[in-house]
Formats: sequence, structure tokens, C-alpha cells
Amino acid sequence: MDKVRSTKLKFKGDKTRKKRKREDDESGPSRPKHVEDEDEPETWVMPESVTEIRGPTFIAHPSDPSPISVNFDATRNRIILHPLDKDSLPLIDRVPTEISQVWVTTRVAGSPTINLRTGTGEGKFLSCDKHGIVSADREARGPEEEWTPVLLPDGMVAFQNVYENYLSVDEVAGGALQLRGDSEEVGFRERFWVKIQSKYKKEAHEEKKKREAVTEATVIDEAGTNRTFQAWGAGRSVVSKDDKKELKRARKEGRLAEALLDRRSKLKRYAANSQWLIG
Repeated sequence: MDKVRSTKLKFKGDKTRKKRKREDDESGPSRPKHVEDEDEPETWVMPESVTEIRGPTFIAHPSDPSPISVNFDATRNRIILHPLDKDSLPLIDRVPTEISQVWVTTRVAGSPTINLRTGTGEGKFLSCDKHGIVSADREARGPEEEWTPVLLPDGMVAFQNVYENYLSVDEVAGGALQLRGDSEEVGFRERFWVKIQSKYKKEAHEEKKKREAVTEATVIDEAGTNRTFQAWGAGRSVVSKDDKKELKRARKEGRLAEALLDRRSKLKRYAANSQWLIG
């Protein structure tokens, strides 16, 4: 009997993962299927923050009468809004079934913006000019190839271009649909469902944890700061007993140095008063 071939999309650079035999006892507890799916690196999931939008990306729109996916036709070198097959799956559960439905998202360093590159062909960037014309025919990226994703309360995503307008699905003569980039507000036409692969979502979480750990370890070091600048206390490093929340709030507001100086001044006055009472 012929083996059934997997329909899972494969991307250049992906490693083939060997399947492990199930070793759990049949009587043991089983994990929910959706939890098991989340553990698979190539599983398509919805982003929970804009920083998670990276790597292979599937973009769909709930158009009527048929939902569509944003595709790139490498043969004709153009963007295609492809009607999705009508089946029992709701749009939120759809995943790409062909490589033309996949874009590759890269984040612009030090910026909330992203680039969307075609997953097929020579890798052209999605761009929008000042007239709102959207295309994917440029091999180099500049300001017109940058998009700022906006995560909406219902989980959908809007894409803002460098001209502060939004990507939208527009109906032209004859009922055909095309992408435009000149909408000033977010409405039905500007809202897209976006899916990414699970491994890139986890990658974003790990980066966030590392940033928070570095911030907590290096920014608020009251004892070390006092040890450097404190000229009283007979060599002892004295720190304030006040709530650390004030320092965290000051850090967010950009006045951490001022707050630390204020706390050292209060400590100095307290130490001087205590010495006077003892004497």
C-alpha cells in the first residue's frame, strides 16, 4: 500500500523532525489536542502581540461572499486575492495549503515596523506608494516597504504604511478585488486575520523574557549606586526601605537617576538625625 504523503508546507531551511513513538501508558492522563498542536513548531497560530508577527505569515480577509487569502503569483509577478474554498472550517481556523499563500515577515531593527516578503519567486517586498497603490515587485526595501501591524481587540490585525494609511481590500469595476493602501481609518475592509508558526511565537516570548531579565538586573541597582556615590555611613552601603515600586515607576517615566538621588538624600538626612540623637 502506498504511503500517504504529508500536506504540511515545507520551507527552505526547515529541519525534518523524526516522529517519536508514544511511550505513555494508555491508562495515563492524555494532553488536550490543542496543547499538543501548540508544541509543534510548524503549527499555525494567531499572534497575541505585534512582536510575535514574524517568519512565515498567512494573511486572510473575511470578504463576502467568499473569504480570501493574500497570495503572490510568482508566474505573473503580482498579488492575487484568492477566494478560499467554502468548507466547514471557520476562517479563523484556516491555514495555508500552498506556498503562494505564505509571506515571510522580518522585523525592522529598533522599530515596530515589519517587512513582508513573498514566499515564492525571487522574494519581492510588499510596498505601497503615496497614491495608495500596493504592489510586490521590489527587491530592495525602503520606507514604502515598511508596515506597522496594529493588533485589534478581537485578534485581527490592521497594517499601517509609512503614509499613516491602512492596507485594505477594495472592490473595483466588475466586482474584482484588489489591495489598496489609502484608507485613513480601520473598518471592515482594513481588518485581516493573521497566522504565524508556533516556533516564532515562542521565539518572541523568549526575547521578551530576556529583555525583562536584563532590565531588572541592571537598571535598578540601588545598593550598587549608593556604594559608588555615598560619602557617609562609614563604608556601609545603606539602601532605602521604601517601596521598590516607586523606582520601577520612575524608570518607566525616565527619571530613575533623579529618584535614586532623592532617596539617597533622604537616607543621608535620616542618618545625620540618628547620629545627633545618639550623640
